[in-house]
Amino acid sequence: MPRKRRFFLPGVPVHVVQRGNNRQAVFFDEDDYRVYMDWLGAAAREQGCAIHAYVLMTNHSHLLMTPTQPEAVSATLQALGRRFVPYVNRRYGRTGTLWEGRFKASVVQEEDNLLACYRYIELNPVRAGMVERPEHYPWSSYHANALGAHDTLLSPHPLYLALGAAAPERQAAYRGLFPAALNTHLLRDLRACLQTGTPLGNDRFRAQIEQALGTRVGYNRRGRPKTKNPAEDATLQREQIDLDF
Repeated sequence: MPRKRRFFLPGVPVHVVQRGNNRQAVFFDEDDYRVYMDWLGAAAREQGCAIHAYVLMTNHSHLLMTPTQPEAVSATLQALGRRFVPYVNRRYGRTGTLWEGRFKASVVQEEDNLLACYRYIELNPVRAGMVERPEHYPWSSYHANALGAHDTLLSPHPLYLALGAAAPERQAAYRGLFPAALNTHLLRDLRACLQTGTPLGNDRFRAQIEQALGTRVGYNRRGRPKTKNPAEDATLQREQIDLDF
């Protein structure tokens, strides 16, 4: 079966997930996280991607980025992989692949879903039970977006900048988004769109993507997809849950 076509557009944000092969760890100590972030930043600058939010978990990463060219997302992650995978293999005496197949990605409608994606990403360690509050986890963009920490990896999105005229005002407004729980329907759609590679947004947004590309991109069915095979249905459910941690 041919691979599903990737579709990225300049100026349209993308939520990306990279997962370790067989759900195994990809980060083993603090140096690994730092090296990944340094090389990710270098690749993103070289290939033309602005990174707005991220979290690096033990066995996967979430990134929210906006490309300047259609191939910039893939080129950024390929450039990162050419450095990070050999680094991990050499350092830990391992061989073979590090990542579980191709990264998962979904383009994101800005006005309805972008700031929710920020929160989804930075709350990942809280949902995983690793920390009680997002500021307690060291390897995420929350420290910059919410608390003003310097982070050369990040480029603020215009919608984030619109939260306030000055940095302290923006950070306070951003922190104010976090006490409210993420909408259950949005969580379901966000995970399903990542799993299927379809746009996260309303029908108008999907129609705009299709018009820009000149092709259909598919529509994610609301809720967990139903199948006639119970084992396959359970696999789909597990895969969607796995995206949350």
